[in-house]
Amino acid sequence: MQIDVFTLVPHAFAWMCEQRPVAAVLGQALDLRIFNYRQFSPQRGGQVDDDPYGGGAGMVLRVDVVDAALRSVYGDDRGRGERRIIALSPGGRLLGQELVEELAARPAISLLSARFEGFDGRISQHLAHETVSVGPYVLSGGEIPAMAIIDAVVRRLPGALGSEESVAQESFSRALDGGIEHPQYTRPASYRGWDVPSVLLSGDHARIAAWRCEQRLERGRP
Repeated sequence: MQIDVFTLVPHAFAWMCEQRPVAAVLGQALDLRIFNYRQFSPQRGGQVDDDPYGGGAGMVLRVDVVDAALRSVYGDDRGRGERRIIALSPGGRLLGQELVEELAARPAISLLSARFEGFDGRISQHLAHETVSVGPYVLSGGEIPAMAIIDAVVRRLPGALGSEESVAQESFSRALDGGIEHPQYTRPASYRGWDVPSVLLSGDHARIAAWRCEQRLERGRP
């Protein structure tokens, strides 16, 4: 799978390449490329943003800059076809496990990240397939949303995690009917008077399975 990120802060993604799940599949199941808009800007001095029409605070990422970046990397078709180009913005489709699995099934996705006041509206309208949000709040840029998508998508790739069961039996998975996973415990069995549920120490796998199912149902109740 190939994931491309277009950003004004390329160094923000460096740490991801050193950690699981990205580090486990980088250069194998994953081709992660980070592009700096400034390298493609047709404007003097590498300008990438400008004042908003109509007035207002902040700066807006220019449509010609993003178009130039996409054309330089993908050619005139801007990578359309099997590639999904996604603009990251608070007003987009909310990121959920269903969307994560849709993206993980694609051979290539591109994430368009902006800063501060965000994109010129024509970027979402004409250059991206869709707009995605990671939640109903405002961040200073699209780098954190891009990292969230990368992490969620990459952990679905073969070899990204230590065990394939980690993906199959986790929160929001089909195996759990989209629900929340049961609570987990490990050693020590007792700490400061806080005890691990005795059923987990019983060795009775049927009882443990029933307890976990009950906990999942309980956690899923409003």
